[in-house]
Amino acid sequence: MIEKIIFHVLAIALFTITFFKLIKKNDTSYIYILLLEFIGIATRFIELIFAIPLPWGMKLIAYLFSIILPIFLIWLERVKKIDFPELFYKGIANLLEKMGNMEQAKTMMDTYLKKNPNSYIAHKWMAQYYQKQGNLEAAISAYTKVTELNRNDLEASLQLSTVLNQNKQNEEAIIVLQEILKLKPEYEKATNLLGDIFFEQERYKEAVSVYMTALRYHPGSYDLYYNVGMAYTMLNDFQRAKEFYEKAADLNSMAFHAKLSLGQIALLYGDLEEAEKYFRESLKQEDLESGSYYYLSQIALLKGDEEKATNYMNVAVQLDEKSYKLMQKDPLFTPIKQEVIPPPKVQEEYHKEEEKVTTKKTKKSQKEKKVDKHLTKMCILVENLSSDDIKIIRNQKEKQIEKEEKQKE
Repeated sequence: MIEKIIFHVLAIALFTITFFKLIKKNDTSYIYILLLEFIGIATRFIELIFAIPLPWGMKLIAYLFSIILPIFLIWLERVKKIDFPELFYKGIANLLEKMGNMEQAKTMMDTYLKKNPNSYIAHKWMAQYYQKQGNLEAAISAYTKVTELNRNDLEASLQLSTVLNQNKQNEEAIIVLQEILKLKPEYEKATNLLGDIFFEQERYKEAVSVYMTALRYHPGSYDLYYNVGMAYTMLNDFQRAKEFYEKAADLNSMAFHAKLSLGQIALLYGDLEEAEKYFRESLKQEDLESGSYYYLSQIALLKGDEEKATNYMNVAVQLDEKSYKLMQKDPLFTPIKQEVIPPPKVQEEYHKEEEKVTTKKTKKSQKEKKVDKHLTKMCILVENLSSDDIKIIRNQKEKQIEKEEKQKE
């Protein structure tokens, strides 16, 4: 009997507290909590009036609804400083989103924001919603509000810079990213995005500086070493690029991109043996890259092996139809052009402006495509070299390395 009296006194007190919260905040979301509390109180009240013993399961539910739930609500709002209606609306909106009712979810959050214009969680939800919908201007506005309400949310700041970059507001994105890195210099995602923006703007020296700073905090990062290598490549500093590509390849031996770039740089220096080695290594993985076979065909021709060159080119064309079109334009491949099997419908598609790739198995980022295109242009210089020319270039390279080693000593 004492337990029942204590239960009802405590439960009614908690019910009253919740009721006053509803009145004070004028938010109907508390009604659902009050309803659950009422069910728990009513269940025990019936037991008390009619002296009907309840099963332990029913008693547990009554305690959960009338005691535990409201105490948890008080702890959430007073200790954790989390507003229940804010959490409630966000939870329902997420549920509606998963059910595919995006507009209804947005309407619900809009309604909440009209009552609570400074809600951090609601603004963040809206920012993410606009970002998913591709409404960049609205996403920027919402993320800006989020960062004003909570300057410690670096993830929101990163998303703001991402959307600014997508909206071609690169300078604003750079400012946001630099502020992030002042607060958290080891934040690799912010570093990569800042470096990528500099790369897009062809500010390669600044990109190198950003990546090199990040390497102090992440000395084992394949991506950072690879990014530095790409930036040096675009600066035509191929010796430095090679150093960083090699470090990247050491960290991830299965990474195809670094090996391909190393092969292209070796080809630039006329080192056919080293180039061939790297191109072969780039193929030791599940995904196949047509570019490696294309360059192996080129090397085979420079060495005078037309049969091997034909075989390599056939594989390259099979992986990527663009290889066939590049070969047709390149006089170096004249001896084997008739032997290479053309891809299906190549004659019909040859004059199309957009070249459709049907069998390519590897994916490259825009940055990687840009670097690859740059190296490909540079590698054209090698095509007309004789064996004597290649020897001269190789000797020059060896002398340069010896000179650098003596300077280090």
